[in-house]
Amino acid sequence: VQLQASGGGLVQAGGSLRLSCAASGGTIGLYNMGWFRQAPGKEREFVAAIRAGGGSTYYEDSVKGRFTISRVNAKNAVYLQMNNLKPEDTAVYYCAADRPPVAIYSALPDARHYDVWGQGTQVTVSS
Repeated sequence: VQLQASGGGLVQAGGSLRLSCAASGGTIGLYNMGWFRQAPGKEREFVAAIRAGGGSTYYEDSVKGRFTISRVNAKNAVYLQMNNLKPEDTAVYYCAADRPPVAIYSALPDARHYDVWGQGTQVTVSS
């Protein structure tokens, strides 16, 4: 499977963006899917995940209430709606697939479970 992330851009603080992650060569609904981000000089960090099948979601604390991860099986895509963006959200955002879905719910933030990664999309939030 290949993942293609898109939708990044430059936005002012308080604004919104929607990131998309399109899959080819695989069925996204069968995988746990995650969004991660990496800011300059910082380690990659978990943002959000959605489980295979039932689609329960998991968020990093700093984005709870602002970001929403969703999946549209018919489009074979996962989305990250980001509202009330802050300058500290500036990073390259990556989508990733855990396939087969081995991570239990509490392990979804662990990047080691994800074996396929998209190329990343830049999100820049100005103050």
